Amino acid sequence: MNKSRKSILIAVTIIGAAMISLRLPIKEDYFEMSKQLEILNSAFRELNIFYVDPLSPGDLMQTGIDAMLISLDPYTQYYPESRMEDVRFMSTGEYGGVGLALDERWDGTFYIVDIKENSPAEKGGLQLGDNLMEIEGQSISHLDISKIGELIKGTSGTEIQLGIQHPGELDIINVTLTREKIKTPDVPYYGMISDSTGYLILSKFTRTATTEVRKALIQLTDSLGAKQIVFDLRGNGGGLLREAVSIVNLFVRKGEEVVSMKGKTPEWNNKYSTQSKALLPDIPLAILIDNNSASASEIVAGTLQDLDRALIVGQESFGKGLVQQTKNLAYGSRIKITVAKYYTASGRCIQRLHYGDRDDRGDAKIQADSTLQTFYTKNGRPVIEGRGVVPDIEINTKKLNYVLSGILESGVLFDFAVNETNLGGEAYNLDPESFELTGIQWDAFMRFMNDQFSSELLETTGRDFPYEPKTKLVVEVLEEAMEEDGTLASNADLINRLNNLSKPNLNEDLIKYETETREALTEELIYHTGNTSGVFRHLLPNDEVAKEAVSKLESGEYLKILGY
Repeated sequence: MNKSRKSILIAVTIIGAAMISLRLPIKEDYFEMSKQLEILNSAFRELNIFYVDPLSPGDLMQTGIDAMLISLDPYTQYYPESRMEDVRFMSTGEYGGVGLALDERWDGTFYIVDIKENSPAEKGGLQLGDNLMEIEGQSISHLDISKIGELIKGTSGTEIQLGIQHPGELDIINVTLTREKIKTPDVPYYGMISDSTGYLILSKFTRTATTEVRKALIQLTDSLGAKQIVFDLRGNGGGLLREAVSIVNLFVRKGEEVVSMKGKTPEWNNKYSTQSKALLPDIPLAILIDNNSASASEIVAGTLQDLDRALIVGQESFGKGLVQQTKNLAYGSRIKITVAKYYTASGRCIQRLHYGDRDDRGDAKIQADSTLQTFYTKNGRPVIEGRGVVPDIEINTKKLNYVLSGILESGVLFDFAVNETNLGGEAYNLDPESFELTGIQWDAFMRFMNDQFSSELLETTGRDFPYEPKTKLVVEVLEEAMEEDGTLASNADLINRLNNLSKPNLNEDLIKYETETREALTEELIYHTGNTSGVFRHLLPNDEVAKEAVSKLESGEYLKILGY
């Protein structure tokens, strides 16, 4: 055999060995999958046959799948056929239903907290504060609120009968509603925040997000004369990646890279760039973000920051740099799987938590600061990976005090607003921009609170007091420790004094936090009469984050911050 033939043979042998070695892990993987599926199948079969109590195969498998997925990340989720409306809502913002939202009261009843305008629920005469008692003539008292939601949703054009109890009434009224396609707007509000600055808020990234944002921007600039734009992404948990790219394209010229993705399989290694002519490529722009701005919101904010195209104002964003895709499964079910990580224009991944690296308690770890890489914007400003989007101007909002937090959670502000607006209470001039709570209205609220949380009523109903000072918890821990140490009996007077000091006093606490509680009550009353747009019109003039953004845009200071 000559030397060249021998060399070729050796090369072919090496390549063949490499191909075999590449195939071996795949074969081993498939064998391991088949083995584990067989074990699962046999365990599932034996449980169904022999377990002492009756089992629901569907519920048992749902529990198993959920337990399997919880070990991965919170975004990889299984959707049985019964939850297909939820899947459609995620991508379209649209679902088949009657246009109401429920919450659960302390006594286990379910009450209406939101009704969409022109929805079947509104046209059927349902009101905020109504109790939902029955569905199709059957009591719902034993059901979980998520199950009730599944029962109310359904195919457009089908009917559903709801048993409703109006506030203050005992009779149950049966109302038959025809389900419709309910579409919640992606842009719930836009308007002028100052003489020259337009404002819009985007609540989610569904298929219509870019269309709605474009329409709002055209209205603000062409009809209302906006010279600057404040774009609010606070509380926006994300949605469709392609909508994020398209929205960036509204402000960035054609041909700029917006985001890239890297996954386990080559099909997910993609780059996305702006494809169209920008709508407003030069308008001064500020993006508002907070701790709940995630995913697609972070793509928009992060890339506009990387390109030095917008001033980012607010709080550090959530830090979700993962991409999901929905896959069809058998029998009409689906699974949403994390398939890739995304990287903004500078090359950084903003993912904060690492779900493959967990501590002793099972919590995902955050990468140490010393290990994080620094990237640079178009103008050379440093930006860091692994921490969400860090705003150019950070403004920390005031933390909610424990008194108001408990009152809000109890639903008593909502109940008072229902009582006043639905049951013929004092007539309010609820112009959102000028309305202020009067002394008479505040006194009425104080009386309402004292009636709802009187010691006599709490004893007879079993309802909990709406809030608890942290000092009370500390005293309880101290009391338990002293009992274990054998020193409680000799210090009973001390413990009694501490318990009295930590006992909440409703009237004193309401006066102490009157300013914050008045504002929350005002917002609730405006919501009941002016809906969401009224609340925005009321809150925006005093929104510290929005005001700072307007100031920096109108003064031109944003240019210096962005490195121009």
